[in-house]
Parts: sequence; C-alpha cells; structure tokens
Amino acid sequence: MPFGAVLAQVGGLGRFQVLQTALLAVPILLMASHNLLQNFTAAVPPHRCRVPAGPGATPAPHGATPNATSADPRDTLRDSDTILRSPGGTWGSPGATLRSPSGVHSHGATHVTLDGTAGTPDGTRVQPDATWGSSNGSLGPTGAALGWSNVTLGSPDVTLGSCWRYVANVTGGPRATEPCRDGWDYDRSIYVSTIVTEWDLVCGYRQLRQMAQSIYMAGVLVGALVLGGLSDRFGRKAMLIWSYLQLGVMGTCTAFAPNYASYCVFRFAGGMALSGFGLSIACLVVEWIPTPYRAITVAITGFAYTLGQIILAGVAYAVPHWRWLQLSVSLPFFVFLLYSWWLAESARWLVLSGKADRAVKVLQRVATFNNRKEEGEKITVEMLKSNMKEELAALKSSYTISDLVRTPVIRHIFFCLSIVWFSISFSYYGLAMDLQNFGVSIYLIQVIFGAVDFPAKVVVTVSLSYVGRRLSLMVALFLAGLVIVANIFVPTELQTVRTALAVIGKGCLSASFNCVFLYTTELYPTPIRQTGLGFGSTMARVGGIVAPLVKMMDEYYPFLPPAVYGVAPVVAAVAAAFLPETLNTPLPDTIEEVENRTKQKPAGDPKEKIALQPQDGPPLKEA
Repeated sequence: MPFGAVLAQVGGLGRFQVLQTALLAVPILLMASHNLLQNFTAAVPPHRCRVPAGPGATPAPHGATPNATSADPRDTLRDSDTILRSPGGTWGSPGATLRSPSGVHSHGATHVTLDGTAGTPDGTRVQPDATWGSSNGSLGPTGAALGWSNVTLGSPDVTLGSCWRYVANVTGGPRATEPCRDGWDYDRSIYVSTIVTEWDLVCGYRQLRQMAQSIYMAGVLVGALVLGGLSDRFGRKAMLIWSYLQLGVMGTCTAFAPNYASYCVFRFAGGMALSGFGLSIACLVVEWIPTPYRAITVAITGFAYTLGQIILAGVAYAVPHWRWLQLSVSLPFFVFLLYSWWLAESARWLVLSGKADRAVKVLQRVATFNNRKEEGEKITVEMLKSNMKEELAALKSSYTISDLVRTPVIRHIFFCLSIVWFSISFSYYGLAMDLQNFGVSIYLIQVIFGAVDFPAKVVVTVSLSYVGRRLSLMVALFLAGLVIVANIFVPTELQTVRTALAVIGKGCLSASFNCVFLYTTELYPTPIRQTGLGFGSTMARVGGIVAPLVKMMDEYYPFLPPAVYGVAPVVAAVAAAFLPETLNTPLPDTIEEVENRTKQKPAGDPKEKIALQPQDGPPLKEA
C-alpha cells in the first residue's frame, strides 16, 4: 500500500488535517504583505528643495522635519539634464513628462534644462506660475492645493523643482543653481512617513529605493537555497518554527532600523525567513493531505496569498507610518510561533529520515484527534517501512542538477522553462512594485491588483483542463506582454485605461504562475521533478531581484523599463511554444521515457495525472 493508505487509516481529510491547514494558511496572508510591503513603506511623496529661513525664503510646510544635508556630489548638473525632477520622473500635471534630453514642453509643464530651452541659469525667462508636484504623488493635489504657496521661479531664493534651487542672495547676471543643501520638504498628507522621507532617498539617492527591494528579493533567493535544504535535514516543523522566529525578530528590527544600511540587512534576513516558512508550509500541506483532496487544498492556500494582497492595502491605509506598518505585519509571527508547537511534523519525512518510531507516535496522535484511535494503534514501524519501500529505495538513487542538461530533450525543456520562470516573475514584480506610476490611489490599485487574481486563476484552471497547458501558458504570457507594451503609448491623462491594462497584465501573469507550475511538474520525470521545480523557483527569484534594478533605468530612458517588462513575457511565450503538450499525458517516471516521447508517444496507461499541483512537492507561491 502507498503512504496515502496510511493517511486514510488515520482519518484522511479529518479534523486534524483541516485545522492544521487552516493554521498554516494564516501566515500565507502575510507572505504577500512582506513581498509587496515596500509599495507603501517606500512610497515617494511630492517633495521640493527646502529653502533656509531668511528674507524672501519660502517657509517650510507644517509637519516637515528639518534635515539639513550637504550638497551631494551626485547631484551635479549635467548637459541636457532636466533640473525640475520628481521621484517618478514627472511633475505638475499627471501628464507632464520631465526627463527629456531636449527639454521639450510636454502637457503644459515647463522643462528647465541647461540647453536654454526654458528657465536656464543664463537668465532665460521661466514661467512664473510653475508649480511643483509629481504624478507619483498625485494621490493628493499638487502646488497650491497642498496648502503651500506655489514656487515662483522668477523670484530669487526659492526652489527650482525637487532637486535644485537658486543660489540665495545673488544679484545681477545669470542666476546660479545648486543642489538641495538643506534637505527636502515633503507633502505628508498621504504618506505620514516612509523610508524615502526619513532618509531622503530622492534625487541623487533615489535609486537606493529600488535597490532595497532587490536586496530583499536576494534574501528570498538565499533563503530558498539555504533553509530549503535545512528543511530536508532537520524537518519541516523545525524549520517552520525557526522561520517564524527569524521573520518576527528581523521584521521588528527592520521597524527600528536606525539607518538605510541596517534596514537593508534586516530586510535581507527577513526575506530569507519568509522563503523558509513558505517552503515548510507548502511541504506540510502537501505531505499531510490525501491525494484526492490535495489539489483543492493547495488551490485554497494559493487564494490565501491573493487575499493577503487585498488585506495589505487596508492595513497600509490604516497605518500610514512605515515603522508601525512594518511592525503590524511582523509581530503576528510571534503568535504563529506560539501555536506552531501544536502542529505535527511530516510523518512522511520522519520515515524517510530513519525516524519511523516518531512517525508512528505522530500518526497515532493524528488518529486520536480524528476519532480513529483504534485504527491508529494498528500502525507499526514495519507497516510504515513496507508502505514506503519504493520511496526508501529511491533515496539510494543519485540524481543531481546535471541531469537537467545531460540529455537533449530534458535540456531543451530545461532552457525553455528557465526563460518562462524568469520572465513571469520579472514582469510580475515590475508591475506589482510600481503602483505609484498609475496616477491613482495606491491603496485602491493594490486592492484591484489583488482581486484580479481570483478570476484569473479560475479561468486558467478551466483552460488548463480543456484547452491544454501549452496554449494556456502561451496566451496568458502573450496577452500580458501585449497590454504592458500597449500601456507605454497610452497618455497619462487616461488613468482609467492605463490602470485597466495594468490590471489585465497582472492577472495574466498571475495565471501564468499557475500554468508554469503545473506544466513543470508534468514535463520533468519523477527522479528530477523536484530538482526541476527548485531550479524554476530559483529563476523566478532571480527575476524578482532584477526587476527593481531595471526600474532604475527610467531616469535615463523612461520608456525602457515598461518596454522590457512587456517584451519579456512575449519572449517567454515564444519559448513556451517549443515545449511539448502534456494534457491527458501520463506523468513520466524516468528520464528515458521523456527522451522517447519525441520519437514515439507511449500508449495511454492508467497512471495518475496532476490536476492542479504536484503531489509530492511543495506548491510555489508568487514570491
């Protein structure tokens, strides 16, 4: 009998399995919060150079915290560089394009450059009614509507946009400009405090905002490589408890980080812990749920991640200070730590680790909880070893990552899937971590981005069963890339259209995650299935690391990041076209079977097929 018969003997999908799965699904709600938290903790509000107090100086707004800094050498004025800048590359009206080499007037915004187009230090006239602001900060009004007086560029001793100001007390001749020497004033009507306002991550330091997210995703990658292996060695429950503790402590330390460097270190460690508990939860869910119920159970836990995205928007709206928000999503892990001692270790892992006696005790405890005490007492060490003799024999076989490239067909599948995994995650986080650029409330867009996953995953689940894996994946990827690229050509004034296209793209990418996960499990044979899934997960996390770095290029070429985010899924769709279809095809058990499929398709047999998720491996979250 397989191990599934043992699970059925202790109650199958009994009260214990339902309760443990529910307790494991709750932390998944906060997994999305940590992955997407920087949308709110690192939000960029409208800002301008602070003018020192003195005759003719513009007073700092109420609530602005003085933070005098010396001139940053990186804030040097370059030829054909735009002086008036803002965090998102736009200012004034939502459609005002700012970083333009030629300084061309766009959508009513006056560009100030060194090429003499308008308002240059050589004395060229500047529009007297120019106001400052940012489309990224367009949640609230800009300019005078903020309650601050508009910046009149024709007057001395006032700011010249968000990164430059006129030198004070200069009479006659060209008016000299200088970087912001006395810090910045921020509009705190929407974002009370973020890491951007606290550590002035604007102008010369603005790229550090994207770097922080890449460092966090690097932690997620390292955690998958390190803690995933430790989970196989020390057990799922042990690593789950450790990950809860590490994420609770590191998340709390992040909330009290005194500077940017320590913030990044704590976020890196938190990313490691998040990856560790995600893998441990996945293993416990899969290894305790009987096969007939495994697909729907994994799907439900996947929807918990989607629900977490919606909850994040509500929590962030209620807690506008970034330190308190960080605490709000970190302290619950200490509660998870307390009740995690009640959870049961994977009996399957205990047997494979040579701890069959402990496995018997765990199974008998589960049987008692499920009112199957008498059945549980019949379980013995010899019975477990007999039921799992195939799994125990497989441990003696040695398969490595080199088997993914050793044979031609598997190598072909490996390279195509690597492109697909990377591209999906790359574009997903490129969209999900850039909510401010849509010109509407980021709280609202976060809710919409989360809600779209529900219909997207339902539609793709039906499509996978009737249309096929390859075509479903290709269509989802191609449509995602198409709408992302199309958004480049939609004017920023059409915020509804831009938001709708972005939501469609996000939904298609979420659906693609489900497609590629299922597809990967069906393409790889049993001996290297988990190895293939693990490498695909690694490529996805690499995509999550690279996505924020590409966003940095918008300072020089504003159109480039969305273009890259859109082209990547299209390339992945082309790569997916070269993969074999697996609909109604039995799962391959050997590498030779996969190699022979291209020559002669084997006759159908009653082997088990995967409906939604792999049976012996952890489900992959969008992380």
